[in-house]
Amino acid sequence: MPVNAKKVFGGIDLGRTSMRGVVVSATGDILTRREAAYEPDTLMSEITSLVSALRQVGEIESVGVGIPGLVNQDTDRVLVSTGLPSVVRGDLHSELMKAIGLRVELENDANAAAYGEYKAGAGRGARDLFYIRIGESVGGAIILDGNLWTGTSGCAGEVGHTTINTEGIQCECGNIGCLETVASAPNIVRRAVERLDRDSTSSLSRLAATENFSAADLAHEATNGDDFSIMMIERTGKYIGTAVASIINLLSIERIVLGGGVMAAGEIILNPIIKEAGKRSFQPCFESTKIVLGELGTNAVAIGAALLAGGL
Repeated sequence: MPVNAKKVFGGIDLGRTSMRGVVVSATGDILTRREAAYEPDTLMSEITSLVSALRQVGEIESVGVGIPGLVNQDTDRVLVSTGLPSVVRGDLHSELMKAIGLRVELENDANAAAYGEYKAGAGRGARDLFYIRIGESVGGAIILDGNLWTGTSGCAGEVGHTTINTEGIQCECGNIGCLETVASAPNIVRRAVERLDRDSTSSLSRLAATENFSAADLAHEATNGDDFSIMMIERTGKYIGTAVASIINLLSIERIVLGGGVMAAGEIILNPIIKEAGKRSFQPCFESTKIVLGELGTNAVAIGAALLAGGL
């Protein structure tokens, strides 16, 4: 059957400086994808252009937009977004509806990614799951009986802002020692640089000769056997595992799915997460919870946003 003879749905993952768009079928299969960079003052025009490019596949029923911030579903307004303050000040929902002439749904990026994994990825077959997205920031989402559970304020699932170290550094949210301050990509790099600066033995690492490196570089070196990189990734895994243990003890949830760019390190970070979670949670709860890597990779947010907008 031709693509334009079926209902298709658009999804956009709105990052801090770039965006990724997809068109998916009702089952979450990607039919096309596009990427674009933008500046804050060109955000609306770039989203409109991206949707126009996605429409080349066929008529899109609706568009979902995943945003790194808290979204009030009753008012369709972005309440908080430290990475994109411009979308808090404006009325992105109304402007997009007017600009592209389609039904638009805004959603927190972790919620969107969770729904994508639930419907088309590592969460398939589960009734309930907790999703953690670990990238430039750390977000979380809860799905109960197939539905996103966002709580009375829409803020449920914000595991990135649970306290891991009361004597740690201040987070962007204002709290001290959040999970995000040790596990997000920028903070993994910060911790690695601090360790390289104070530990002479770490100079043996290949990263010591690199002026600027990313969390992805750290993960790459870890997979190539660099001892320092492995140590930093494993310690990050212990922090995440501590948070995962709290989730297990609190919810005794069926499945925990871990996604986002940091989890591209794969088993090197997943194994210490599982090990630490096992040490810190009640064994009956731990043994009944499956902890897995996400399957949708960088497309999770956009796929989930599309499926949510389509009411699928």
